[in-house]
Amino acid sequence: MTDNSTRNEALVLADSTLENLPDHLLIEIFIRIPVSEWAQLSCVKRRWANLFSGEYLWQAALEKNYPFSSQAKRWPGPIPRGLSKRRYTALYVSEHFFSLDGEIDEIVGHTYLFLKEQLVFSRAPPSSAILHGTIIDQFIACGKSRDAAYELASQIWLAVLDNMEENDHTFLVLKSLAQEEDVFLPYPYTKSIKVQWRVFEKLFTDFRDCFDHADYYDVLASAKNKFQPIPSTWLGC
Repeated sequence: MTDNSTRNEALVLADSTLENLPDHLLIEIFIRIPVSEWAQLSCVKRRWANLFSGEYLWQAALEKNYPFSSQAKRWPGPIPRGLSKRRYTALYVSEHFFSLDGEIDEIVGHTYLFLKEQLVFSRAPPSSAILHGTIIDQFIACGKSRDAAYELASQIWLAVLDNMEENDHTFLVLKSLAQEEDVFLPYPYTKSIKVQWRVFEKLFTDFRDCFDHADYYDVLASAKNKFQPIPSTWLGC
């Protein structure tokens, strides 16, 4: 018997064994597999896809990986907690995307998801002032100080900007953010200089080839109004 036929028989046996398992045992297996493979697993069979779209798998994943999450109370503010899948995603984001002195703060993950959805999936995102104000209000409603809310909001903006795909939609969003008129807002409702700088930095490095002549000079003029001096690498199109 060849190695290929042996391997194929083993795969068929494993598949039939899994197919005979009840849902709760399949779920116990799935939540022990690395998260990076879950999307691929959910595409193998319709039954598996249904498990990944249901609440029970995500509740089990929360209990296994974030057992403290069951003790978390609902919070006030405009950004909702959502169901188990969204909570798991928010906790995962908080743990892996942010340095919070070893703490996993669920609301930080939810705020990241909120901002990314508004910028990436909305055809007409609200102004950055509205988005930033919503984030600040959310953190203050959850008991954060003004300084902590400002710092967390800046971290979230930077993380979202750095994780946006390089495509036409992202270019249009960044260009819109860069060309927004400055509105005076009291601290902590003003976006940090780091965030404003990152918008222009991405435009003039990652998206330089997307500009037409007029757009380039419009955005360059906005950069000069905000920052002096500007890097020489931003000059020239």
